[in-house]
Amino acid sequence: MANSAFVNERITGILEHLKEYRSASVETLAKMFYVSEASIRRDLKEMQKMGMIERSRGGALYYENADEVSIFVRAEKNAKEKEQTATIALKALPDFQSVFIDNSSTCLALAERMNLAYKTVVTNGLQIASKLSQKENVTIIMPGGEVHYNTNSVTGSITCDALDRYRVDLMLSSCAAIDDGGTFEHSPETMQLKRRAFERSRIRYLLVDSSKFGQSATYCTRKLSDYDGVITNADDKTANVLKQWGANVINK
Repeated sequence: MANSAFVNERITGILEHLKEYRSASVETLAKMFYVSEASIRRDLKEMQKMGMIERSRGGALYYENADEVSIFVRAEKNAKEKEQTATIALKALPDFQSVFIDNSSTCLALAERMNLAYKTVVTNGLQIASKLSQKENVTIIMPGGEVHYNTNSVTGSITCDALDRYRVDLMLSSCAAIDDGGTFEHSPETMQLKRRAFERSRIRYLLVDSSKFGQSATYCTRKLSDYDGVITNADDKTANVLKQWGANVINK
């Protein structure tokens, strides 16, 4: 288990290095992380499979959409923070009969713990749909669309059009980053999907663990003040900053 943790930490470090320098050789990365070149090659092979990088002769290049990484990677990263956020959310959720749950790892952590018996769940996440299908008496709806192996989700214009057929009581969504009073995504497809789901929901809750702060992304989905509640495990100091942006913060 320790080895797996070290590998995940190293992969994160490699990605951060490539973000800054755009490329790196196997030799450079091996020296940087004090491991063999064979270990780095294995890391790069896995990162390429997940769409995080592009391989080059003797090294790797940063892939522009690398931040849209696998939900399995995201679920492992900051797992403690996501569980803390899910625990806070469980106490704050309003009554509902239908809910949209997005393909975020934070929402996955929450969905696994929710009592969804005799409720309807609309989701674009294959992993969430798979997990919830193991629970009894839950109606699960997945809108059609293009399946992305990297994020294990469906997005695109077909998915957005399909969402127009539904109206739900509650939206549970996360984001790639919070900045300048708004929520941001790395891809326009993800941004459009969440905008459409927002429009089709009566109550909208944003779930963000503390790792989302200080991140950067390009495409703005909504202002924080647009959400009915922003659920987070962030401390009071950070919560006060969000409140200055008009957010209704729930962090306890």
